Amino acid sequence: MTTANFDLEDIKRRMTGAINALRHDLASLRTGRASANLLDPISVDAYGAATPISQVATISVPEPRLLSVQVWDRGMVNAVEKAIRESDLGLNPNTEGQVIRLRIPEMNEQRRKEMVKVAHKYGEEAKVAIRHVRRDGMDLLKKLEKAGDISEDDQTRFGDQVQKATDQAVAEADQTVAAKEKEIMQV
Repeated sequence: MTTANFDLEDIKRRMTGAINALRHDLASLRTGRASANLLDPISVDAYGAATPISQVATISVPEPRLLSVQVWDRGMVNAVEKAIRESDLGLNPNTEGQVIRLRIPEMNEQRRKEMVKVAHKYGEEAKVAIRHVRRDGMDLLKKLEKAGDISEDDQTRFGDQVQKATDQAVAEADQTVAAKEKEIMQV
């Protein structure tokens, strides 16, 4: 029995990657509370190239509803301020020297529901990615069995393991989205 071409740990790792991507996407959603990850999607035009804001400034959370952006290069302050203003986060920068303060406004009920929909969309994208990994694993098992590298019993056994890993990953994605929904809907 040769299972050198089938690696369950690789499949689990790829599914975990989809969950981690989901967590990263959800971290950038506004919940009404300040989070340094909130500015992750923002790119600044720095020296002629689009650069993530985290590479031109230090982002901190001095208060629960306030972000502080300490820009390293005085010449970049206006570019960072412009990038924040033009983002779809609805934040209004208040600049004092090289420090930009961002007050996080209260979210109304309608905006919270919109954020929950976006969170569910991210969750569905993660589950689709997990199912793609499952399909790849199952296709590989079928090829190995057809080529005579593994028995039919082994294909069934490994297939069950892939399905179990898929079920766990989908459940984890659902739990992650549910936790974010609860965080968003808290008033």
